[in-house]
Amino acid sequence: MASTQSIPLRSDIAEQYKWNAEAVFPSRAVWAAELETVSKALDDLAPFQGHLADSASKLADWLELSTTLVRRVSKLFFYARMSQSCDTGDEEATGMTGQAFGLYARVGAATSFSNPEILAIGEAKIMSWVGSDTRLAIYGHYFSDLFRQQQHVRSEEVEEILAMAGEPFGQMDNTYDMMTDADMQFKSLSVNGQEMPLAQSTIDNLLDNADREVRKQAWENYADTYLTLKNSLTSNYLAAAKRDVFYARGRKYETALEASLFQNNVPKEVFHNLIDTYRKNIPTWHKYWAIRRKALGVDTLEPYDIWAPIAKNPPVVTYEQAVQWICEGMAPLGKDYVGVLRNGCLEERWVDVYPTKGKSAGAFSFGTYDTAPYIMMSFTDSLGSMSTLAHELGHSMHSYLSRKTQPYAYGDYSLFVAEVASNFNQATTRAHLFKTNTDANFQIAVIEEAMSNLHRYFFIMPTLARFELEVHTRIEQGKSVTSSDLIGLMADLFSEGYGSEMHVDRDRVGITWAQFGHLYNNYYVYQYATGISAAHALSAKIQAGEAGVAENYIKFLSTGSSLYPVDALKVAGVDMATPEAVEHTFEVLAGYVDKLGELTA
Repeated sequence: MASTQSIPLRSDIAEQYKWNAEAVFPSRAVWAAELETVSKALDDLAPFQGHLADSASKLADWLELSTTLVRRVSKLFFYARMSQSCDTGDEEATGMTGQAFGLYARVGAATSFSNPEILAIGEAKIMSWVGSDTRLAIYGHYFSDLFRQQQHVRSEEVEEILAMAGEPFGQMDNTYDMMTDADMQFKSLSVNGQEMPLAQSTIDNLLDNADREVRKQAWENYADTYLTLKNSLTSNYLAAAKRDVFYARGRKYETALEASLFQNNVPKEVFHNLIDTYRKNIPTWHKYWAIRRKALGVDTLEPYDIWAPIAKNPPVVTYEQAVQWICEGMAPLGKDYVGVLRNGCLEERWVDVYPTKGKSAGAFSFGTYDTAPYIMMSFTDSLGSMSTLAHELGHSMHSYLSRKTQPYAYGDYSLFVAEVASNFNQATTRAHLFKTNTDANFQIAVIEEAMSNLHRYFFIMPTLARFELEVHTRIEQGKSVTSSDLIGLMADLFSEGYGSEMHVDRDRVGITWAQFGHLYNNYYVYQYATGISAAHALSAKIQAGEAGVAENYIKFLSTGSSLYPVDALKVAGVDMATPEAVEHTFEVLAGYVDKLGELTA
């Protein structure tokens, strides 16, 4: 399965390694029938408009009906989107995704009157209803948060327009996916007379190939393909950034950053602490590049050497072995946690495992309140793939516990805490492997996996966050931004992080921003870095055997959105309002760098 010589078709993969689509909808015909039924059911929402203030019972009826319809639409969208992601060449799934997007927008428009009406009732009366009506009792935090955001809720007419804008604005995300996953045709590699196909599902495996020529061609061909579309990609990304600014201004925020942070009640200090601490600790990365260059025996490190294997004969890790190691690593969280995780992987088909032709790049955990927390990835029988699986299982178990414990109103969680659970699983599984296998070559391989993860989350993501801040600021100030500006800015930021050890091909390094669809979510990327920081701080407590930490961590995973994210993390035992967790993770990073230096000396 790990071969880069051919990319199998989806039909070539055994059913046990595909996500259990039939458990969501038995067939696409059933999906289509549900879409039509829900579409007609939207008419049931209209009679509530203008009557939410009639009584507590009327408001409770509204919440029950509207949330039921939203749950059904979410399930429709998930099924379509997951199907499309697993095979971007599936035109039927692409059409289904568009239909589900449209239905989402209609639901948004049909329910847009509710928040202004609830706010008009007044906080005192709403809270008295919460205390007197058992069906409203669970909504205390929901209403409290709504009134906190009251200054940014507009009139019914404006709210309806903002909701209606969701469908056309959503096309930017879909356009990016279509350009990068479906339309991009990458030039194959030609090494020693052998052709190697390059695709989104194979790029990661090629970049950690032992042959430097393979890595060079893969990195250059991949970047060059994005560069051929730099103007279209720039236009689409700037439209998305302007969308962020539009929504921020439409809701009376000063900046898109403020809009993003305010949504989850995250202090501005959290964002700026991260950026400041990252910049202060950049020399740690410079030291790592120097050790990596010496270990590889090259005169100048190139960006395509970042993932080059240092360990001799890195371990082959089957999917089943990966599941076993992850389960062993997560044992401190208890038998219940491990049992659900193992069963999801091996029995309930949570995971769409292997790379196939047309499969979307990367990996993700995705599902709804009414489905299993499924995972899409491209497993390649390596430690890196094991780490990716551990990461996505962290998300899935977070979703599982939140939905199991919380009512629908709080069954999800914010992006801010999402990356804590995923990185916690990686850090804790990694610690288990260090303890149980002392072979120097194996430990080098584990450190390489750790550094690859930290490079993505603690180097690339803070750099993208700085990039995102600068782009949004320029837009907010009315300045012109071109493809050359974006490429130049990205190249400058990476050059600072690479230092003197790395050669920077400015155009190819500079187009990196276009390779991250994460930038289409307003100020998403910084949360990867804060998430990995909280994760390492908590994992360290688990490894130290501190009393009550495992129990408190499970409580955190079970809070969903019933608490603000910074408060939820305090339940687990970490305070992200201070830079302490970020500083600790740089200490972890420095420890890996020093250990790698010793092992490769």
